[in-house]
Amino acid sequence: MDLDATDRAILRILMEDARTPFSEIARRIDMSSATVHDRVGRMEDAGVIEGYHASVDARAVGLGTSALVGFRVKQGHEKEALQQLRDIEGVQEIHLTTGEWDVILRVYARDTDELRELMFDHVAELEGFSRSQTMVILGTEYDDPVLPIHEPSEP
Repeated sequence: MDLDATDRAILRILMEDARTPFSEIARRIDMSSATVHDRVGRMEDAGVIEGYHASVDARAVGLGTSALVGFRVKQGHEKEALQQLRDIEGVQEIHLTTGEWDVILRVYARDTDELRELMFDHVAELEGFSRSQTMVILGTEYDDPVLPIHEPSEP
């Protein structure tokens, strides 16, 4: 789907606050609510908008420890390892990467004891697991959920 400047403006508003009513979006971009509704529907159908989510403070729900985990997978075991990682409670993100680690995980746990259990009893036991490095996140200074949506380059 080709996005025009209006689609991009709608996306910026929704990324800042997904609960913004179509009437407010329409007012801000000088367009009818029906047109905004149609455009959002087309972007949902095309997979540009993947969903709407509440931003939840992990600590407020008892997840006081988070970490990034660099993970090596034995050659030939990638598919099984990735599927098994999806099934482990506490694994929030799975990223395929280049460089030293084949995969980088973002994991959440109640505390360091639960993090240790997650790593030793679940991740390290995976078929194809080679080695890992766990980096506990001490704090997050900046985490912007708004993607930098730019206008397409001029030919």
